[in-house]
Amino acid sequence: MNTGISNIDLTIIVLYFIMVLGIGFVIARRTRTSDDLFLGGRTFGWALIGLSLFASNISSATIIGLSGAAYSTGIVNSVYEWMSALPLIIAALIFVPLYLRSRITTIPEFLERRFDRRSQVFFSVVTIVMSIVVEMAGGLYAGAVVMQAFFPNLELWHVTLPLAIVAGVYTAFGGLRAVVYTDAIQAVILIVGCTVLTWMLFARLDFSWANVLANVPDGHFSVVRPIDDTTLPWPGLILGVPFLGFWYWTTNQYIVQRVLGARDVRQARWGMMLAGLLKIVPLFIMVIPGAMAISVLPDLPNGDAVFPRAVIEILPVGMVGIVLAGLLSAIMSSVDSTLNSASTLLVVDFVKPRNPDVGDERIAQYGRISTLVLMLVAALWAPMIGHFDSLWDYLQEMFSIVVPPIVVIFLVGVFYKKGNGDGAFWTLVAGTLLGVFLFLAGNAGLSDIHYTVRVGVMVGVSTLIFVGVSALTAPPTQEKIDNYTFRRELLSDGMEGVPWYLDYRFHSLLLLLMVGYILYVFW
Repeated sequence: MNTGISNIDLTIIVLYFIMVLGIGFVIARRTRTSDDLFLGGRTFGWALIGLSLFASNISSATIIGLSGAAYSTGIVNSVYEWMSALPLIIAALIFVPLYLRSRITTIPEFLERRFDRRSQVFFSVVTIVMSIVVEMAGGLYAGAVVMQAFFPNLELWHVTLPLAIVAGVYTAFGGLRAVVYTDAIQAVILIVGCTVLTWMLFARLDFSWANVLANVPDGHFSVVRPIDDTTLPWPGLILGVPFLGFWYWTTNQYIVQRVLGARDVRQARWGMMLAGLLKIVPLFIMVIPGAMAISVLPDLPNGDAVFPRAVIEILPVGMVGIVLAGLLSAIMSSVDSTLNSASTLLVVDFVKPRNPDVGDERIAQYGRISTLVLMLVAALWAPMIGHFDSLWDYLQEMFSIVVPPIVVIFLVGVFYKKGNGDGAFWTLVAGTLLGVFLFLAGNAGLSDIHYTVRVGVMVGVSTLIFVGVSALTAPPTQEKIDNYTFRRELLSDGMEGVPWYLDYRFHSLLLLLMVGYILYVFW
């Protein structure tokens, strides 16, 4: 049994950092234009897209939080992972062809084309702020807390600053191509490390599912919880989780940007199908192992300690270093993606429109400078998150404020052809203000509605605002309707001449069957 971090493990971690920086600098030599920096030259194939989507989404907070929750309260939080297949399918069916045929660089640009400049600016500002103070800073903070479990003498900034610098440097100079290539490597390391840990945990239980269940409380493996459940009540499973997933996988710049860099519609759709399949994997190598640990590591006072304890006590020397490299991978894959996307939004949505005559290489320089500045801001803000009650609450409460109106103007906006610029803008403004009000009311004790239920309610309210304002004002131009709303031929776009077993729609059906089976098994 291993009892600490050996020099071999530390060497593996150092070599990993050197490898990542090396890849970044090699790719930087081929990154010259803004299209290279922001979209990797639009050259990505399906494998890189799928692996990068998976790695960017899995953070250290995800790994620690999912296994810890499975240890303490059950596997219900895993629905955010494997149910991601549903919004990924919707994105592949409808939004991928709309985005790629529009030749946009940022998601807010799509709102400018579908509605007007006001919605683009509002959404871009909200996304930049959320990217820096919530997603990037939250990822750095979570990574620092995780590393403190292995190295107790570290201060928060001892971790957040070096990680931000490493991720910031290779992102600033290598752009999205460096992000995607390092993400692909990080995804493989993460899956291998967590799979080995799961195997060794299961070996401690003689590879017997009966031994896993022996010490697990009733309901631990159920994802459908009572209406008064504080973790995820069943109305939230229906009203909140799908909309949160749609926002994340379809409208979030730092996720969708690698899809915008796809070689073509076909590669983008295949990449999203791969990501949907990979999102099922954490249930088996991150979530269920947390429940297994109840028998192997009983009576832990804090569920979040289960993953670090399992790594230290169960894995042999050398494997600890690989798993820690995987954790660092999870941190940096989230940070680098957020950095690149926030920089892209800042330059493309604000700097470029004000300086239309600036050359392409100068735009790329602005992108590098903004990446480094945003990196510094996030690194300085990250330790402040420690003043909030919990990281998970911090993240989810912030998301529940902004998600509903965004979901409506995208999801309803592509089907409701009378939706116009006034409807979209005032939905964003009123929906966000109402979200802030409900957030403040909840924190003041005036409302105890679970945030997932609140998301569903606010989606309904935002839909009424969008449809109502649009109906009372001038309709959009025919060009906006023809090019930026749903039409049936979008479903087959890029699939011409593709055999049925390679058609993304067949893959979508398989994913739906997998998700349905998991829901049935863990009902």
